[in-house]
Amino acid sequence: MANWDPTRYLRFADERSRPFVELLGRVDAADPPRIIDLGCGPGHLTPILRARWPHAAINGVDSSPDMIAKAVADNTDPEVSYVEADLRDWVIELPVDLVVSNAALQWVPGHLEILPRLADPVVPGGSFAFSVPGNFGEPSHRLLDELAAAEPFAAYTHDRTRPASHDAATYLELFAGLGWSVDAWETTYLHVLTGDDPVYTWISGTGARPVLQSLPEARRDEFVRAYKAVLRAAYPPDDWGTVLPFRRNFVVARRPA
Repeated sequence: MANWDPTRYLRFADERSRPFVELLGRVDAADPPRIIDLGCGPGHLTPILRARWPHAAINGVDSSPDMIAKAVADNTDPEVSYVEADLRDWVIELPVDLVVSNAALQWVPGHLEILPRLADPVVPGGSFAFSVPGNFGEPSHRLLDELAAAEPFAAYTHDRTRPASHDAATYLELFAGLGWSVDAWETTYLHVLTGDDPVYTWISGTGARPVLQSLPEARRDEFVRAYKAVLRAAYPPDDWGTVLPFRRNFVVARRPA
């Protein structure tokens, strides 16, 4: 699994956090005793959970040792804990009142199949709320895939991890089939980014990581130069910055009481 760089990831912390805030705005939970955050990253969203639910015990889970190390180092809340684990085989061992996840499930291969298992420990009346990117058909990702599949890069990148998600309707169907009530929607954000090559800076901290980390240093530098060039053409800067359209899918599923 490719490594995560918490510092680079947090370069656009406000933009990455906004969907989580809007997701939680649709969660109807007065005072859940136990919350689990799947794919908690460096723990930067935990204070948002704490502000909303001041009495909850919060458990964060992430597969990246670097992210968990950052989360643990920054944590001062005795009711918050973090654990390094792979969601593909990690088991929630105790009943939980609320499961949340922000931009993490797309990194879990076959996550549609394991969602029922992850949701099973949610108590009656509890909720499972998550968001995933829905922008994998956008130029940022299409150009990444096309360039990675070209020589001389293809020999290094063919077996990399590829993030993927489903549309909101697919997730609605899954949870509705389990008998849960579902609120599902899609939003396209128009992020206005500033600085040199801001779209590259954005995606290099997330979707492009597996490609970049699979390349040897000499090839990586060559790839970065080429990728930055095509991104500049696809996302030309304007006087106020560079606009990155970013679609996200949201689901708030509630188990019958």
